[in-house]
Amino acid sequence: MRDLPLPLALTARLSPVLVVACAGWALTSGPFAPPPAQQHAAGQQTDGTGTRSSSASTSPTAPSPSSSATAMTYTSAPAPCAAIPQKTVTSLVPKAKTAGKEIPSTDTRLRRTCSWNALDGYDYRWLDVSFEIMRSEAAARTSYQQRTAEKSGGGAVPGLGDSAYSQVGLTTEDKQQTREGTVLVRAANALVVVTYSGSDFDTGKAPGTDEINKGAIQAARAAVAALEGGRQS
Repeated sequence: MRDLPLPLALTARLSPVLVVACAGWALTSGPFAPPPAQQHAAGQQTDGTGTRSSSASTSPTAPSPSSSATAMTYTSAPAPCAAIPQKTVTSLVPKAKTAGKEIPSTDTRLRRTCSWNALDGYDYRWLDVSFEIMRSEAAARTSYQQRTAEKSGGGAVPGLGDSAYSQVGLTTEDKQQTREGTVLVRAANALVVVTYSGSDFDTGKAPGTDEINKGAIQAARAAVAALEGGRQS
């Protein structure tokens, strides 16, 4: 059997994972962070000289830690590499190390991602599972709506979280096909994102849509179960 050089499609597939670690920034400083609290006129007073000054008792402040925790169903992301059962990993990504590899994050309390990938003969599979904790359910809902709108051609997945969406796409580069499925789930103020892809480097073809879609949904169900199992009261 001839040695299999990694094709450009595999190299291209590996590159986006390096960006995942930067995504934690978006949860605190990026487009999904809530806007700064607006200053209210009632929080200012005029002293005898006509100078406006803030009143400590009436000026708006950020929610206290206790009130924020009460409003958030989930306050931290679970361990992503332990979220998917080993049997599931072995089934979806043959020859992969079941322990997975956690991707570095700027804030592991808010975002954590685990990745599994392996080459079994000429068949390549890749699985990513991410947990993202938003500041509120409203923020999670907005992010969910924006992301699903960007991925056309998919459909709802019933009975998964508060809402779930699945989409499968096919790409071809240098005559090599890659099929990738994405499942996005919102559960209260948390988002679960699963991507599952595959290629056959012998035939140049990709796995069928049904195989990739079912695999991504299977992983997503396991990830949501892990999220709900680690819920803090």
